[in-house]
Amino acid sequence: MNEFIIKSIGYIDSPYRRLKDIPSQSIYSKEKRAIINIKDEYKEGLKDLDKFTYIVIQFYFHESTDYDLLTPTPWSEELKGVFSTRSPRRPNPIGITIAKLIEIKGSKLIIEGVDMLDKTPIIDIKPYLENLNPKID
Repeated sequence: MNEFIIKSIGYIDSPYRRLKDIPSQSIYSKEKRAIINIKDEYKEGLKDLDKFTYIVIQFYFHESTDYDLLTPTPWSEELKGVFSTRSPRRPNPIGITIAKLIEIKGSKLIIEGVDMLDKTPIIDIKPYLENLNPKID
């Protein structure tokens, strides 16, 4: 089995301090703001990110302690396979979200549309480019 070492590039200052308060998706908290704090050693990597309106954030579900291959969802009582859900209880507890980038101040990114717990480790950030995503018919 392959194992990987993934380093945190920063963490989030989120208004959500308790797991039960986090919305299930970022679209349900469009008005909530948060700050992504990037470690100094990665700050240079933020160059030109301010040219984008939305960013894709990859993060680590640091409070997720276990996983279930079959899991319930908020919209169905039938158990679903974990890979057909967005459950944080996954074999590799990695999450993604798309958030609106409001501003960059030094090594701090102010975002809107947060669905992460306070102090969540950030793994990566990428610009969201609509033309690089499939069009849904």
